[in-house]
Amino acid sequence: MAKKKEKKEKKAGKRMSKKELAALLIDFFHAKSSETLSMKYIFSELRLTTHPQKMLCVDILHDLLADDYISEIEKGKFRLTNHGTEMVGTFQRKSNGKNSFIPEGGGEPIFIAERNSAHAMNNDKVKITFYAKRKNKEAEGEVIEILERANDTFVGTLEVAKSYAFLVTENRTLANDIFIPKDKLKGGKTGDKAIVKVTEWPDKAKNPIGQVIDILGQAGDNNTEMHAILAEFGLPYVYPKAVEKAADKIPAEISAEEIAKREDFRKVTTFTIDPKDAKDFDDALSIRKLKDGLWEVGVHIADVTHYVKEGNIIDKEAEKRATSVYLVDRTIPMLPERLCNFICSLRPNEEKLAFSVIFDITEKGEVRDSRIVHTVINSDRRFTYEEAQQIIETKEGDFKEEVLTLDTIAKALREKRFSAGAINFDRYEVKFEIDEKGKPISVYFKESKDANKLVEEFMLLANKTVAEKIGRVPKNKKAKVLPYRIHDLPDPEKLENLSQFIARFGYKVRTSGTKTDISKSINHLLDDIHGKKEENLIETVSIRAMQKARYSTHNIGHYGLAFEYYTHFTSPIRRFPDMMVHRLVTKYMDGGRSVSEAKYEDLCNHSSNMEQIAANAERASIKYKQVEFMSERLGQIYDGVISGVTEWGLYVELNENKCEGLVPVRDLDDDYYEFDEKNYCLRGRRKNKTYSLGDAITVRVARANLEKKQLDFELIEK
Repeated sequence: MAKKKEKKEKKAGKRMSKKELAALLIDFFHAKSSETLSMKYIFSELRLTTHPQKMLCVDILHDLLADDYISEIEKGKFRLTNHGTEMVGTFQRKSNGKNSFIPEGGGEPIFIAERNSAHAMNNDKVKITFYAKRKNKEAEGEVIEILERANDTFVGTLEVAKSYAFLVTENRTLANDIFIPKDKLKGGKTGDKAIVKVTEWPDKAKNPIGQVIDILGQAGDNNTEMHAILAEFGLPYVYPKAVEKAADKIPAEISAEEIAKREDFRKVTTFTIDPKDAKDFDDALSIRKLKDGLWEVGVHIADVTHYVKEGNIIDKEAEKRATSVYLVDRTIPMLPERLCNFICSLRPNEEKLAFSVIFDITEKGEVRDSRIVHTVINSDRRFTYEEAQQIIETKEGDFKEEVLTLDTIAKALREKRFSAGAINFDRYEVKFEIDEKGKPISVYFKESKDANKLVEEFMLLANKTVAEKIGRVPKNKKAKVLPYRIHDLPDPEKLENLSQFIARFGYKVRTSGTKTDISKSINHLLDDIHGKKEENLIETVSIRAMQKARYSTHNIGHYGLAFEYYTHFTSPIRRFPDMMVHRLVTKYMDGGRSVSEAKYEDLCNHSSNMEQIAANAERASIKYKQVEFMSERLGQIYDGVISGVTEWGLYVELNENKCEGLVPVRDLDDDYYEFDEKNYCLRGRRKNKTYSLGDAITVRVARANLEKKQLDFELIEK
């Protein structure tokens, strides 16, 4: 009889592997983290009924004791060892469940299993307890408190059933769709793109619960998709009515008293040079001859802060936005339209207020004198870049003497800058020609020509001059606070990688020496690759080796431009830091005292972050249009170049239109390919075939997924 009973028991208890039982035990200890658990209790709760299972459990308990993962409180009674290490930091959610925690002061990431995440969302500020680290296992922790939510809104497509709905997101951080009760749908229908706020995520629930904040429109509609991109990055897609109303009350007329306070440039030849579709003219150039070989050149910048007073509703909105955002088919302005396209815009044949940097300068680009003054101007002509370029090339056209003189001076300034070690990244931009419905009909490349470079050189000179006027002070004096545009030296490790990468193409670059040595060597490389098929690729890898430029009150100079002092002064219509600089320069010129460094450093950080977010949104809109453009070219064959290599596949950029897509590693089925990070390549295990960054390759357009902004290619073997 006893034998029979034992047999039955054996059948009841499923044979578990040591690994499975260990995971079960660890979960159990976490669930009961504040309790002391007896052996008998563990056996009964985990339904370990057979002798082999119990022995295996005892074995694992000994391992956990040895690892100091659990403690034996008294004989046969155990408790989770909690070393009481609590840490604060950022939670990073991954849709594959491999969540991690980044400690606040830096340090190694700590793994947080989904069961221990307390449903924290991506980038939430959380407090965790840090578990005793098991031998040969990664560090692990558990979220005990969510201190600050980073983002609780998501963008996706609605799927509406009879009594409930879901938001299906393409968000790479959210593994589960968001459940929406029927009464929280705001009229949304299946196929609508919507913004949903997560309102709760109950402990036992698999899906977060949310409510619809806004319906953006039907998925696939151009307006809807552009708004969805903005919403995805947390950027505004409508302008607040109250701010527009405040702007509508600002008078456009300039009073006689205001003109009397300013230097009058209305009679001096002045013009703007801008892209053909621009409406917000931030800057104008004036020029007049002083004597042979010496010219007075004025860089006139829209005097935005004359109209936008610090702390008012328009200023607060501009501060929050920090920058205008440029998507493929639209501009999301920082300031209300009345200001950016009308009152502040330096339109031709209209009197305008400006904040100007005036130079006495030779044709060789030597600045003899400079001053910063508030002015009133009247632009004589609005040039597009193409029109100005034609004057430079044909030496004919309106104001040809002025345009050609400015071009001569700009070329001398540029020459000087490069000989001082500035780095010459001449990138072309991919642009789409778009029909009235927002559909991309063709792709073209925008190159920077002499007319663009002319404007650029004078803007650089003005920005540098303003920064020097405030920042350069006698040795024993402290400079007043100013937001600088700073750029650090390249990351040595990335420079070393660049050097190894370009060696395979037969190029060299210096990785040590003075600042100037390195930058000259990078310029030399950029000259060498000019016009070669690998030009775009090596330039991309070189840019990746560079640090990102940012704003800070702590000046370290601008490495890429080879300037010791540099700021942003020339685009106050579209950048908040320029507005800050205008205000501070005005204040200091009037003898005002320095401002709070901490406050302005915070504003600098905010502006740098918003600039990065705007750039990401802009890239997402280009990516969307590329996928849309290629979705009508499925099955077509193109030549391209491998532009990125990852463990999941090869990114390929097509030569003809610079659209980028992925050849998934699962489609490379002639071998088992491994990712070699150091050499930017995938290598076949058996045949040793490699696919490297920069390789020429032929592909067919296989799939276009607009939702994911993703193109898939398949390889065509030549």
